[in-house]
Amino acid sequence: MRVVSTACSNTEIVCALGCADLLVGVDDHSDYPEDVVQDLPRVGPDLGVDPEKVLALEPDLVLASLTVPGHEKVVEALEQTGLRVVAPEPVSLADVRRDIAQIGDLLGVPDRAAALAAELELEASDPPPVPPKILVEWWPKPVIAPGEQSWVTQLIELAGGVNPLASDPSKSRPLSNEEVAEIDPDAIVISWCGVHPSKYRPDVVLDRPETGETRAVREGHVFCIAEAHLGRPGPRLVDGLRDLRQVVQKVARLG
Repeated sequence: MRVVSTACSNTEIVCALGCADLLVGVDDHSDYPEDVVQDLPRVGPDLGVDPEKVLALEPDLVLASLTVPGHEKVVEALEQTGLRVVAPEPVSLADVRRDIAQIGDLLGVPDRAAALAAELELEASDPPPVPPKILVEWWPKPVIAPGEQSWVTQLIELAGGVNPLASDPSKSRPLSNEEVAEIDPDAIVISWCGVHPSKYRPDVVLDRPETGETRAVREGHVFCIAEAHLGRPGPRLVDGLRDLRQVVQKVARLG
């Protein structure tokens, strides 16, 4: 079977299932596992996948995604080529486990998929007496944060914290700096999409005049977690939970 992945999460799932040898092409952003993806043909960035490049690789299966706004246009363009396209749209950890199982079935490794999905049966930590409000930033200007329809909300809760947008019926949404000030998070987590963690800048968060009186800024509770650990619905969400637990522990200890 020949497989093209147009999303980092799918690339990582395929590799974690032991099927890296089936990949014949990936999107421009797939960067893990590095030894697998570094020499594979690239078919374009997430919202700019080139259907002709995908078609030229003669895949039996294209694993796309509907997790990012705008991906539906990419999926539609791929489907118009006549290729077999599967595009998961997870919003919860249960959905991620479901999608891993589906991909495992498609690749003929259902037992491996069941084992991998089981690793995402994550256990909750004992929360502090007052669970801290953890605001995750997908983007800094404007601030974009995950809402109720995001696996990140569950990860924060499992880590012992609270997503202040947990009741907002959205995958994510922009927030004004004034809204962030009103939320008054106990900690802000930088997890900027498409930005290498080495280029995350806590000073951008700390220097916003409107949010200077929030506890997060006042006490320096600004942390960096790689988007690869929080924003990709795949096996490395386990690492994201570990990172969020450390944030909760630090805030509880410092606070």
